[in-house]
Formats: sequence, C-alpha cells, structure tokens
Amino acid sequence: MAFPYLQDLVRAATGLNVPLPLPTFGLCVVVAVLAAIYVARLELLRLYGQGRLGDGLTKGLGKERASEIPATLTNFLLDFTVLVVLAGFIGARIASILEVPREFAIDPWGMILSRQGFNFLGGLVLGAIAGVWYARRRGLPIRVACDAFAPALMLAYALGRIGCQLSGDGDWGIAANMAAKPGWVPAWLWAQTYAHNIAGIVIAPPGVYPTPIYETLMCLALFAVLWAVRKHPFRPGWLFALYLLLCGLERLAIEPIRINPRAHVLGIAATQAEILAAVLAALGAAALVTLSRRASPTRAAQNEPDPLPRRR
Repeated sequence: MAFPYLQDLVRAATGLNVPLPLPTFGLCVVVAVLAAIYVARLELLRLYGQGRLGDGLTKGLGKERASEIPATLTNFLLDFTVLVVLAGFIGARIASILEVPREFAIDPWGMILSRQGFNFLGGLVLGAIAGVWYARRRGLPIRVACDAFAPALMLAYALGRIGCQLSGDGDWGIAANMAAKPGWVPAWLWAQTYAHNIAGIVIAPPGVYPTPIYETLMCLALFAVLWAVRKHPFRPGWLFALYLLLCGLERLAIEPIRINPRAHVLGIAATQAEILAAVLAALGAAALVTLSRRASPTRAAQNEPDPLPRRR
C-alpha cells in the first residue's frame, strides 16, 4: 500500500477523511533536509571550536561578539542548504532524464515537470559541485567542510527514501522471488504491490522488493558509522572519503534488485546508478588510502569532547 498524500496516511491510520493534500514525498524531503541541517550544524560548531574552520565565516567578530558565532554558522548553513538542494534537484532530474532519453524525446516537458524521476547520485554530484563552490566563496577549508557534511548527507538520504516508500514513486525493486524468502522475514518486507501509488502503476501480486525500506535501513546504519568515527585522527577529508566509499557500495549493493534501465558500457551491462556508484566508491577508496596517514600530534589532540564555540 502506498500513501501519496498525507491524507491517505491519516485515513489508513485513523479511518478519518481529513483533507490534507500534502505529498508525503515532499514532507519526507523537508524532514530529511531539517535533520541534515541539525546534524551539520553540530559538526560545524564542533569543528569551529577546534579552530579547524578558519575565520572566513566569522571574520570581523571580536570577543565582544563571540555569542554571534552560532548564529553566523547557522545562517551560512541555511544559505548553503538552499543552494545545494536546488542544485541537487536539478542534477537529480538531469541524471534521471539521461537514463531514459527516448522517453524524454517523446515528452520533454512532461519529464522535466514530473514529480517522479529523481536520481540521487546525479543530485549528489551537482549538489557537491555547488556546495564546494559556495564553501570556497565563504572562505571555508573545503576538505574540513566536506567532513562536516558527510554524516548529514547519509542521514538525509536515509530519511528521503522513506518518502519514496510512502508515495510509491517508482523507486522500487524488481519482481520479488517469494521462493527465496526466509521464513523469518515478514511478507511485507519481502514484497509489496504499492497499491494506489503516485506513479499510477499497477503491480501484480506478490509484488516487488520494497527497496526504499532496505536503503533506509542500510543508510541509517551507515550514518551511525560515520557519526561514530567523525572524530577520527586522520587528515581533513578522510570522513568525506569514507562517505563516498560507503555511499557507492550501498548503491552497488541495492542496484541488482532495482528496476533501473541498463546500458552496455565497454561490453558490461550496468545501470547509470551503478556506473556513478562505482566511480564514487573508487574515488572514496583512493582518497581513503591517501588520507589515512595519521595526523600530527597537534591535530590528533583536537579529538576531544565537543567544545563550545571558540572565543577569541
């Protein structure tokens, strides 16, 4: 069962017909963005307290205005988020269109304006480019800033996938093999038909793999890993490299049971998401090898409980 709008979810939970025509996917995206902002703000404050963000954002604030530092970081984060989210949506739409060029040629405006068809990896690439540009413009050290946003990005993806599951936007898996289902796995966790989904697609029983659920669970676990190791003693950029590796491996793990169209590249049949995920994983692995050298004692000493914003 899918719940494209909030009123559908309320009706299923309570039996009440309350007019709430708010898309569940959009609501989940909002929650994901707010959660990411909260987590990223915690990391920015921690890193600023350790003196690792430089003075680009707080230049001109003296000791008497030190109390304004959290607000300054928050304002930067809000501007940064708006830019990255907009760039991410554009990148996700472009990558989605590139997956189905024939359909785009038939109905270009329909695909551009559709509420379906967002490729997260495409959004990640363009969003990252926009984020790096803005962080550099505001005087932040890029690799440290990337580390600050790594756990937040993984959390946002996990929560955003809940919206895909609730709305039934087409980001589900291939037909489920019920014969392979372990006895301890509930049927709803193995196969769903997404009745009344927002994509308007009828799925024959027993259904397809509910891959958004799997991705939410995997990415919540990966967020926990990133959060646990965020005070690593390695060089700046190490945590973001780990994020890229985990993000790529997670997508490579789920793609074999998803329904994305496959293309032949160098004789290999792969989806666009698999290609992008492989590139991200390779970049992350290479960066991890490069950055895994232990930091200097001075840098390692900065791994301490989260302090209050630095006062000057």
